[in-house]
Amino acid sequence: MDYILLAVFVLGYLGIALEHKIKVDKAASALLTGTLLWGLFVTGYHVVPGHLADMFSAFSAEGGHGSLSVFYEHRLLHHMQEISSILFFLLGAMTIVELVDAHEGFRVITDRINTNSKVKLMWIICILTFFFSAVLDNLTTSIVMISLLRKLIDDKETRWLFAGMVVVSANAGGAWSPIGDITTTMLWIGGQLSTSAIIVNLILPSIVAMIVPLGILSFRLKGTVDRPTYNIEHGSDPTTSFERNIVFAVGVLGLLFVPVFKTITHLPPFMGMMLSLGVIWLLTERLHYSKNHEHKAQLSVIGVLRKIDTSSVLFFLGILLAVAALQEAGHLVFAASYLREALNNVYLIDLSIGLLSAIVDNVPLVAASMGMYDVIPIDAVTDDWTAALTKDGHFWQFLAYCAGTGGSALIIGSAAGVAVMGIERIDFIWYLKKISLLAIAGYFAGAGVYLLMFA
Repeated sequence: MDYILLAVFVLGYLGIALEHKIKVDKAASALLTGTLLWGLFVTGYHVVPGHLADMFSAFSAEGGHGSLSVFYEHRLLHHMQEISSILFFLLGAMTIVELVDAHEGFRVITDRINTNSKVKLMWIICILTFFFSAVLDNLTTSIVMISLLRKLIDDKETRWLFAGMVVVSANAGGAWSPIGDITTTMLWIGGQLSTSAIIVNLILPSIVAMIVPLGILSFRLKGTVDRPTYNIEHGSDPTTSFERNIVFAVGVLGLLFVPVFKTITHLPPFMGMMLSLGVIWLLTERLHYSKNHEHKAQLSVIGVLRKIDTSSVLFFLGILLAVAALQEAGHLVFAASYLREALNNVYLIDLSIGLLSAIVDNVPLVAASMGMYDVIPIDAVTDDWTAALTKDGHFWQFLAYCAGTGGSALIIGSAAGVAVMGIERIDFIWYLKKISLLAIAGYFAGAGVYLLMFA
């Protein structure tokens, strides 16, 4: 059954990668893969996998009646808690960004970007993305920056190139902030890393992970970009300057409020996102209450929701379900154990996990690592291996960098990449040809900087 699950995952992966060749939307392939893997897992495993034995015992003791089917349903619902949190977060962020875009709020930024040079514009976009993702997170930042790119670049191929670098920059920027990437946040909340260790020790490798591919690409970029032209009906803007500015300000502040809300309440990030969406929803309803229905509909959340790309959300659902099934079957735990035995070097293990996170999601990989390796107290250190596993030890620091930036190697290797792929309809193979080698070069360059600093 293990091999059947892997075969289905690989076939589904190929379906996503060859979307344009087989003429099947990637959301369909992802949903089929995720649901089939869970169906096969539930029907094919008549004995609880070893790594789930303790959970099954605890579940039975709590009144689960020892039923495998009920236990597997319980495990699926457990994963759906996390998956639905991500989906609602994504839906809320996309709605807020789309609402700001409907009010042309991003003109506050785009009107201040005067250059049409591809090289200069690429540097501006990547630097903005890098620092925004540290303050917001890489997923939200990617959604915001793609909306900006649509205002700045008309040609699809050129915009895809910029979008690919947005993925690289967002993941690099998220790696050095405790709220910038979900895996870094996990290590921060789990007690493996402190805020100061994350920021001070990882910012330089993360900058290098962005600058190296950006520098290489700068030598290849030539010419200028053509900006899109907009036909405004009746010769006037759809919104006033006040409306644009207030919606932009509330939208950005709402996105910035999400990590603050999480820190204060310890509730999942999607709750803060929903609160921000509710506030901007109320604001826009009051702003446009006196307008006629036709104009109001285009500027309301109800109208904006019709433009949200639902297939992107379903694609996310399928991908996360598929990875969760592999996690339940024990494939990711096996991979973590194998890496420890085969490599027996903290830096090589982290580098491998980073590259592996480009194929499967980095969240379960980091979760598996956190479960495999305990934080070692300072007074229990006996050798270099145990020293690396202490709080703020090099294993955890380097894991945060590798898991955060390694996913850029493939477009479905990170939440930011999946979101950009869905919104911009970027082809998997195109990204593989144009961006992957650049991302890998940046990944190893940043890793090299970290090793020079601490190894």
